[in-house]
Amino acid sequence: QVQLVESGGGLVQAGGSLRLSCAASGRTFSRDRMGWFRQVPGKEREFVAGITYGGGSTLYADSVKGRFTISRDNAKNTVYLQMNSLKPEDTAVYYCAADLSYRLSSYDHEYDYWGQGTQVTVAS
Repeated sequence: QVQLVESGGGLVQAGGSLRLSCAASGRTFSRDRMGWFRQVPGKEREFVAGITYGGGSTLYADSVKGRFTISRDNAKNTVYLQMNSLKPEDTAVYYCAADLSYRLSSYDHEYDYWGQGTQVTVAS
């Protein structure tokens, strides 16, 4: 059974940092593109960052560019999201997603597998 489990969320002051992890299990994800999305109540889920299976290409939402970094360790079947200079508007539930495709995508409907989410709250 394919499973994605996020961890690392929590409460942080504005300007602080958090590192999210997403551990994949059930099969190897080394051939999957991986992505991070986030959602706040009452709003649509939005793309945050994506990475190709080899880690050679990444894509970021404009709102996080220069502050967030996505990376992966295929040996550990894990993808990370390093979040620096956090702002209150980064507060959301963060989800990781996976799909067996090479091309980067910022569209949530193009990802087949999803984690349960981890809450990130940034206090002002």
